[in-house]
Amino acid sequence: MAVAPGEFRFEVAGHLRENFIDGQWCPAQSGQRRTDVNPADLSDVIGEFAESGGADVDLAVDSARRALDGWRDLGPIKRAAYLTEALRILGERSEELAYAITREQGKLLKEARGEVQRACAVLEFTTGQARRLGGVTAPAEEPRTFAYTFRRPIGVVGLVSPWNFPLAIPMWKVAPALLAGCTAVLKPSPLTPLTSALLVDVFRAAGVPDGVLNLIQGDAAAGEALVANPAVAGISFTGSLPIGTAIHTGGAHRLLRTQLELGGKNAVLVCDDADLDKAVDAVVHGAFGQAGQRCSATSRAVVDVRVRDEFLERLVTRVAGLRVGPGFDPASELCPVVNTDRLDAALAAIAGAQNDGGKVLCGGKREERPDLPEGCYVQPTVIRDVPWDSDLAQEEVFGPVLAVVDADGFDDAMRIANSVKYGMSGTIFTASQSRAFEALDRFEAGMLHVNRPGVGAYAHLPHIGAKASQYGPPECSPEVFDFYTEWRSACISY
Repeated sequence: MAVAPGEFRFEVAGHLRENFIDGQWCPAQSGQRRTDVNPADLSDVIGEFAESGGADVDLAVDSARRALDGWRDLGPIKRAAYLTEALRILGERSEELAYAITREQGKLLKEARGEVQRACAVLEFTTGQARRLGGVTAPAEEPRTFAYTFRRPIGVVGLVSPWNFPLAIPMWKVAPALLAGCTAVLKPSPLTPLTSALLVDVFRAAGVPDGVLNLIQGDAAAGEALVANPAVAGISFTGSLPIGTAIHTGGAHRLLRTQLELGGKNAVLVCDDADLDKAVDAVVHGAFGQAGQRCSATSRAVVDVRVRDEFLERLVTRVAGLRVGPGFDPASELCPVVNTDRLDAALAAIAGAQNDGGKVLCGGKREERPDLPEGCYVQPTVIRDVPWDSDLAQEEVFGPVLAVVDADGFDDAMRIANSVKYGMSGTIFTASQSRAFEALDRFEAGMLHVNRPGVGAYAHLPHIGAKASQYGPPECSPEVFDFYTEWRSACISY
């Protein structure tokens, strides 16, 4: 539907700026609030949202604990009926959600619409797993004995989600948690509180019983209280490596179950036989879509020196022509980064790369034009001659900054690709079938691609990394239930 952002319900829905506990919208116990602003226009204040602490978390966890038995006893097929209704409502509110994502996170409206469709696909896939969420029968060693396995939900779970996909990532945590029979406390990033509140409101409208899904807005204090609460059986977290490590170690003393997705430093390998036009298209999409703010973003192009100059000529022509602007502007091709901290980090990474000998081929600065409002705009940046072991080639930037690293042949490219501590995704462009399959064997990464962009995944495939990018079971896919459930085995003598 063609409507302006101001016409949407969220503009006047003040209750969505609060926490959601035991079926009720309520302010933080402290009364404190945090300001949410539009990164494309820092003068656009979206609203004041609850800033929660440990007391709020304890109330939400207690609500989830009390709702657990009744929700678990429904069984997956009846629980799926609520998810099916949520899917219907999500479709009805899709444009409202897309506008909310663009306004508070900054991404292009077409990218926000794509995120809403991804959330719908994840919810649709998860709902379809209801009749598959069983175990197996097994032979017994004794006569007249029936042996089988089944799953049980682990209990109350904490779901800690990031700002870069404020709808899709919470959805791929909430949906399987609820279908599995867990009850949940969702703590989104404080940078995207509105989208998360709208998501919870979808499940509220679908009739999910009170206490099954709770929402706590806030920052580190709320997250720390969630990890520390002894009634929380598991934490699913998407975010940075330091915070993920702190969650894991913070709950280790009580054997807290964790599922952690912790970032990436992803490489696209461009071999000497690659289709350069396709490779350029993929790198532009992977490195500069959503301003590079994706865990699977292409942050390194590892290019064979035999085709490097031709590749760079085509790449820089494309990147230099990208128009930076607000997500609501149909002419914009690159959105702002999410806040001034990310802007400063991107500019610092560019300066550091230059100190290490890198040469900026395009971009490299804050984007400032008379027609732009004051916002968090970074020019799309390509830097060549980046040493493979420099900070820019090793550390996550989470901004529109691409490092181009020279490789002397396929083996050298694989060595460079695997030289980082992360292992989220790996991509190769080559005309050689044998080289492609060898790369798939040798990549130290979880999500692999050949001759296609290295970002994005299907709702039914595991979203998973390797090395420091992942700990615990994958998200999405049937394998996600290995986090939200635990196995039982039973033997019945008859």
